[in-house]
Amino acid sequence: MRQHYFDALVDIGSSGVQDFGFGELREIIGLRNEELDRLVMRDSPTFGHDDLRRTIAERWRDGDPEWVIATHGASEAIFLAMNSILEPGDHVVALDPIYHGYETIARTVGCEVTPWRLRPETGFEPDLDELAALVTPRTKAIVVNFPHNPTGASLSVAGQRRLIETAESVGAHLVWDTALAELTYDTSPLPDPTTLYRRAISIGTLSKAFGLPGMRLGWCIASPETLAGFVTLRDAMTLHLSPLVETIGEKVIRHADRIVSRRLEQARDNLTFLAKYTADSTVLSYAPPVGGVTVFARLEGLEDTTEFCRMLSSKRRTMLVPGTAFGHSDRVRLGFGGKQSEFREGIQILGEELSLLGSNSVGGRNA
Repeated sequence: MRQHYFDALVDIGSSGVQDFGFGELREIIGLRNEELDRLVMRDSPTFGHDDLRRTIAERWRDGDPEWVIATHGASEAIFLAMNSILEPGDHVVALDPIYHGYETIARTVGCEVTPWRLRPETGFEPDLDELAALVTPRTKAIVVNFPHNPTGASLSVAGQRRLIETAESVGAHLVWDTALAELTYDTSPLPDPTTLYRRAISIGTLSKAFGLPGMRLGWCIASPETLAGFVTLRDAMTLHLSPLVETIGEKVIRHADRIVSRRLEQARDNLTFLAKYTADSTVLSYAPPVGGVTVFARLEGLEDTTEFCRMLSSKRRTMLVPGTAFGHSDRVRLGFGGKQSEFREGIQILGEELSLLGSNSVGGRNA
């Protein structure tokens, strides 16, 4: 991503929706010039402005701001949470693949990390029996992200409750990444796990589902006693957020349904186009996603997709992410959250280049 993302003219590899322009965003959330002019660029409270914390809590919990800290993107929330709850020698079970920060921080702390693998032969469906077998009385945390990046897999409500019961059986923290929680297709979003389990920690962001990665606004919802452990580390690093970011972010979350619905509808159209385009060929196969805006596709005949993705970037300035980033060299992360015209152009480019490799068509089995 660091090497190819900013040079790409066509992006069919990213895991978020199309980014919003500030003008369109201001129109949606009703942000007026006078409100910006009244801002004073002073320090903000350590846990974030009360209005922002309350708005986050009202959308995803019970409205109690004491359960919320606002952070510099989800990355800071991950760093604070993992460093606060873990100690050297702890055992962690992490969904595999998982966002790299969770695993690398746990290992840096000195933890033993056991992967809970999502397997292609089962369509990447989470196996809760396997999870139960991996958890031990030593397990300090179970780390998951649903809907999952890059496979699009998720849990049912019953599956979420069973996962919570597994964590509760050994008193483990459940660290739940909610970056894509708002993006589901045939089911409603799952409830925030902190409403069901006191030792749950949920981490959110405006980057993926909201199309606002440039805001660098994230949050963590956890019990007040858990958040209290973040303070010393935060005071030694970032101190607080910008009042400008907090003001805009609070309004964005108040208008979350309007913002998310625009991009969810677009992603749904792109996914329908992808399914139709890939219906009759055997070159590209993927498990239909439950949520998120990516599929983890297999390119038939390519045991390692890295060089193919590099070629797409250098020759066609098109970004597709190789599966080596997620431990599956024969797959690619194909993102369908972008602008419709750009997505269709990207799929056309992908088809042309696969055809040059000897394929008759780009299509695929939805399996």
